[in-house]
Amino acid sequence: QVQLVESGGGLVQAGGSLRLSCAGSGRTFSSYAMGWFRQAPGKEREFVAAINWSGGSTYYPDSVKGRFTISRDNAKKTVYLQMNSLKPEDTAVYYCYSQVILTKFWGQGTQVTVSS
Repeated sequence: QVQLVESGGGLVQAGGSLRLSCAGSGRTFSSYAMGWFRQAPGKEREFVAAINWSGGSTYYPDSVKGRFTISRDNAKKTVYLQMNSLKPEDTAVYYCYSQVILTKFWGQGTQVTVSS
């Protein structure tokens, strides 16, 4: 089993920054790709970022490319999402996930609210 706990969400003004953290458990944390999705009220869950097991490859949709950066520290079993130049449309609950073969394990989510 993989357990994930997100933190770092909050309220920020447009143009500001936040860094989300996702602390994982398990001896094989460093073996898994990980990433972030987000879900705004009334919308489907949306892919935000992913990183491979070593941190050598990262993936972003166009909506956040150039503003968000995903990274990981396998020694600390933590994945980060640095979010800069935030926009009101980034407001959502952000969920961390761990990709274990074909299964995604999810955290409980952390709320990010960007005011205009």
